[in-house]
Amino acid sequence: MYAIIQTGGKQYRVEPNTVLSVEKIDAEPGAEVEISEVLMVRTDDGIKVGAPYVAGAKVVAEVVKQTKAPKIIGFKYKPKKNERKRWGHRQRLTVLRIKSIEA
Repeated sequence: MYAIIQTGGKQYRVEPNTVLSVEKIDAEPGAEVEISEVLMVRTDDGIKVGAPYVAGAKVVAEVVKQTKAPKIIGFKYKPKKNERKRWGHRQRLTVLRIKSIEA
């Protein structure tokens, strides 16, 4: 059994006990989160595809920790103009462990 969910503008294929990093969700470590944006569910009975979401389906996940992604460095440079710009970005992430898929 697996499902395809959408969170943070991205789509993920999840199964029970899968650990994945998604964009930050406001929840404390140890809390349960319900994701109702389920695009597709595959069970023993077959495949259910939503339009856009599967009605009544949800994925229950546990927040493992809040963390940050590695730093990304950006740099712009224009020759002969003495113009340089440097910046950095660290995306905030939430690590989830999928507990169950309810179709």
